[in-house]
Amino acid sequence: MQPRPHTLAATLLCFGLAFGLAAQAQEAATETKPKAEYSDRGADRCIKCHDEFEYKKFRGLFRTKHAEVNDPRTPMAKLQCETCHGPGAEHANMQLTEDDPRPPIRDFGHRGAETPVAEQNAVCLSCHNNLHRMDWKGSPHDAGQVSCASCHTIHASHDPAQEPAEQAQVCFECHTQQRADSHRASAHPLRQGLVTCSSCHEPHGSLTPALLRQPTLNQTCFQCHAEKRGPFLWEHAPATEDCSTCHDAHGSNHPALLTQRPPLLCQQCHSQAGHPSIAYTGAGLPGGTPSPFLLGRSCTNCHSQVHGSNHPSGANLKR
Repeated sequence: MQPRPHTLAATLLCFGLAFGLAAQAQEAATETKPKAEYSDRGADRCIKCHDEFEYKKFRGLFRTKHAEVNDPRTPMAKLQCETCHGPGAEHANMQLTEDDPRPPIRDFGHRGAETPVAEQNAVCLSCHNNLHRMDWKGSPHDAGQVSCASCHTIHASHDPAQEPAEQAQVCFECHTQQRADSHRASAHPLRQGLVTCSSCHEPHGSLTPALLRQPTLNQTCFQCHAEKRGPFLWEHAPATEDCSTCHDAHGSNHPALLTQRPPLLCQQCHSQAGHPSIAYTGAGLPGGTPSPFLLGRSCTNCHSQVHGSNHPSGANLKR
């Protein structure tokens, strides 16, 4: 049964009136909500309460670039503390007893912070949006809800994340497997501060796997190990394709960061048939004498140029 024309028109009119009344109610609620205001004395008002132990934590802020009042880009040159923490008049001015909670203000940190991580990071990225942070959106750290303040210490003149000798410890708070690897017998000198995590990785985002700074893993390694770059007349395919085929970059209990010791490492690709007359087992040669090809540097006793050779007679990577 089809509805009468005047009945349909009346129904649409009712829906239109209801929608209009809802919009007016929402607009009225927005108008009646008090607008947040900034404090009248800025940082001076903050220091009045955030003293003693708290004061020691952020006193170093005045020795950082954020406190350069002569630079119009810095927080202190704008609204001081409230440039980052938001309007704080209500937070600072309300008279409360000891048991009453103070109205919240935007806070920063990974643990215990009431402000959502996305809002925290948006404040930081409103200024720090240059080349090194263009890939932050959608990066593993962004997807993992990691806040900037969980790695960086803002209220201090000393930020461990930017100190070569201390940066690794900041990363190791989350990357525990890499912490364990760094203590193995063969490892990059992370704990000594000679190499940092950011030497290879871009923590603020990258278009490459594992947040590498360079387009490929090999190009990342070649930044320091330039002698392995090539091109070589005689190339060793694994070394050309992927350094991690043989090496564990974060640490290994085998020499030279190898994933296994030769000849076991080499035999992952090279069959024993290459040397049919040589015993590759622990039993060794007849009579119990260990094979000379298992002693010293094993396969590299002869094949010393495992990354590649430019010698005319180096087809077997011996020269």
